[in-house]
Amino acid sequence: MVSNASLGWPALLCATVAITGLASCQGDSLSELRDQQRLILAKLTALEEKVDKISARPAAAPRAPGPDPERAYNLPVGESPVKGAADGPITIVEFSDYQCPYCARSEGLVQSALAAYPTQARLVYKHLPLTSIHPHALPAAHASAAAQKQGKFWEMHEKLFANQRALAPEQLKQYASEIGLDLAQFDTDMQSDEVKKLVQEDMQLAQRVGVRGTPTIFVNGKILQNRSLEGFKQMIDPVLKGAAPGQKSDVQAKDS
Repeated sequence: MVSNASLGWPALLCATVAITGLASCQGDSLSELRDQQRLILAKLTALEEKVDKISARPAAAPRAPGPDPERAYNLPVGESPVKGAADGPITIVEFSDYQCPYCARSEGLVQSALAAYPTQARLVYKHLPLTSIHPHALPAAHASAAAQKQGKFWEMHEKLFANQRALAPEQLKQYASEIGLDLAQFDTDMQSDEVKKLVQEDMQLAQRVGVRGTPTIFVNGKILQNRSLEGFKQMIDPVLKGAAPGQKSDVQAKDS
């Protein structure tokens, strides 16, 4: 393979000769000129080696595509916590991470969407702790799932997002105490296979549908691209026009 750097060498060599001739006319010694030539050629050789190494590198693997915006995904509610209109035709599914600052900012937006459709929309929370960059996200997810076992998921949920910079084990236990959990039961549930499985199943679901980051939000199985209240309305209003009051849409009924 011929590199672009190689194509520039003749010009550089010509420049070298020109410089040599000029220097000769000025009375420089022949040995100094040869030293300069050797230095330039050594640099050109080093440059060629670098170009060859870059050319030999394997191409980076293409990034896996995210969820298809034209597709309605099957996102079973399962045992996930739910807030809002339990029998409404609109299901908002959010994959989130308690240590993710963007997820914390998304809380207000999701609540605004629920407030805009109080009898028609519900939120299903799915765990997606990004463990490679957020070391406290997985224990925090386990803490919220353990709180769910005692009927206080949303109380713990709010505590965790309000204290994103304080998610150490002793702080998680403090929050459990503040919301009135049985601490002995909380400790047991935090370590239980059942709680770990709840979180793991959400993570596996995210992987199956191509979710790569947080927060990622779906409305009746379709990804929300415009993360604003207007974006929610653009997706929800057409569904409501096609669903009778209190009736789940076809996508929602299938996924429950």
